[in-house]
Amino acid sequence: SRAASAAKPDLPEPLFERYLALLEQEVGEELAVEIISEVRNALGEAGLTDNEAVTAAIRAKIAEFLPTDPAAGRLDPPGDGRPRTIALIGPTGVGKTTTIAKLAATFKLKYKKRVGLITLDTYRIAAVEQLKTYAGIIGVPLHVVMSPQELADALAQCGGCDVILIDTAGRAPRDDQRIAELSRFLDTARPHETHLVLSSTCTESVLMDTVDRFGKIDYGRIIFTKLDEAVTFGVLLNVSRRVNKRLSYITTGQEVPHQIEATESARLADLLLGERLNK
Repeated sequence: SRAASAAKPDLPEPLFERYLALLEQEVGEELAVEIISEVRNALGEAGLTDNEAVTAAIRAKIAEFLPTDPAAGRLDPPGDGRPRTIALIGPTGVGKTTTIAKLAATFKLKYKKRVGLITLDTYRIAAVEQLKTYAGIIGVPLHVVMSPQELADALAQCGGCDVILIDTAGRAPRDDQRIAELSRFLDTARPHETHLVLSSTCTESVLMDTVDRFGKIDYGRIIFTKLDEAVTFGVLLNVSRRVNKRLSYITTGQEVPHQIEATESARLADLLLGERLNK
């Protein structure tokens, strides 16, 4: 295994076991060393004999490396007179449309907000039909737009909403022309929040490639989907550490409106320490 082949850092036994456990979760080697070394320095040799203290210190250190979005799930008025406008971007197949339906359902049913749905996904008819079905069930209006001008009109029609959710086409991340087109739509929408949607089942290299491709777009938050399908969770930590954006939501299954939650650093840290996703 990868853990067994790792060069053994000079660590006392309890910490070395924790280090291997992090590698088994596919946490990057340097990052695992950094976490364990900082815990070692913080606790001192005497503190390392207390198993619970060691676990708590590692959990706290991992959580520190997973910055979350305190505004996730809170729909504070943005203060500029517009409905809070939230756009989801990301490649195809990561679960964007399902995620936006979950957000729409949560805001409407749980928070009793007036929700407007806009989709720019005119490349995949099936995704539009899927969103139409969800919108009908949730009871929110859906606007399908083909151009920035149509988007401006749709935004105006949603002016009485508390929140507007914008689903964007799943751009193939290598398609620079489509990324430029997406930028033009987002310039029109001026979202208060733009979330890059990533699947936790992808390899780190695929995720970092996606991050690089979408780097031309100004987004501040990341949603990780499909945690129920992930074998390990180290990739969440590795990507978060490298990208330095706040984690806003995670999804833990296909069910709408359930199986979405605002990200909590401690919850992700527990997963990295071997807790089950659905306890």
